[in-house]
Amino acid sequence: MLVLLFRFLAVFPLPVLHALGALLGWLVYLLSPSHRRRLRANLERAGYGASLGAAIAESGKALAELPFVWCAPQERVTRHVTMENWELVQRRLDSGKGIVFLTPHLGCFELTAQQVSLRVELTVMYRPPRQSALKPLVEGARARQHMHLAPANLSGVRMLAKALKAGQPVGVLPDQVPQEGEGVWAPFFGQDAYTMTLPAKLAQLGKADILLVYAERLPRGRGYAIRFVPFEGSMAGTAVAATAMAATAMAATPVEQAAAINRAMEQLIARCPSQYFWSYNRYKRPQGVAAPESGAVA
Repeated sequence: MLVLLFRFLAVFPLPVLHALGALLGWLVYLLSPSHRRRLRANLERAGYGASLGAAIAESGKALAELPFVWCAPQERVTRHVTMENWELVQRRLDSGKGIVFLTPHLGCFELTAQQVSLRVELTVMYRPPRQSALKPLVEGARARQHMHLAPANLSGVRMLAKALKAGQPVGVLPDQVPQEGEGVWAPFFGQDAYTMTLPAKLAQLGKADILLVYAERLPRGRGYAIRFVPFEGSMAGTAVAATAMAATAMAATPVEQAAAINRAMEQLIARCPSQYFWSYNRYKRPQGVAAPESGAVA
């Protein structure tokens, strides 16, 4: 039933879906006290309280665009997408090096892996949705010809490492709260957040480069701009300097590595703060994980 509904909604033009999504965002905000509290608290913590109205609308757009991204014909979706700085990716592919793509919950993050996989083989880490009704829809949308799903377990990590050693790119959501033993506490917008250590381990194991990527949602349903950014690039100034800084960060301790990745995520979010997934419980403490020494956990 859900698949049929998504296929029906996918017929509508993207501007219509985004307009409906903006209304949906406000409806959820007004009707859900827990959603409202977390969204506002996370925005204020990060210093983006002035973006509250835009963030509410963008949160609804993120839901309403899923039928289009998942179920519309691939050619139609791609017509709404532009890619910036693909040469950063191509240079690494041409050199035979693997790439660890880090995609935070920013903009239309579902779109990035889909579009990259149209140009190159890509393996992405995948955590099944909690709602069983969503599983066939999500897996069917994500499992495409050149995109391979790696489960969020040891076998999935092996799949990612194998792809990197073969010079192929992989994708990870670095701001997803990991399970016990898979992360460390590191600052994120001034508060400790349990942060995965996997991206740095993969980069070291596969001798791969890290690239940041996000898909900014353009105004009035005009489509999306997928942008590739060097790791630590906004602090470095040149691609060579960025590579050197990234290598230094990845040679540090797990806590320092996680902190460096969180800083990179903060810089990326600053490009379009209203489009971050602020209602996500980023600061939760997974079961079995000791609280950070500061004790500052939401």
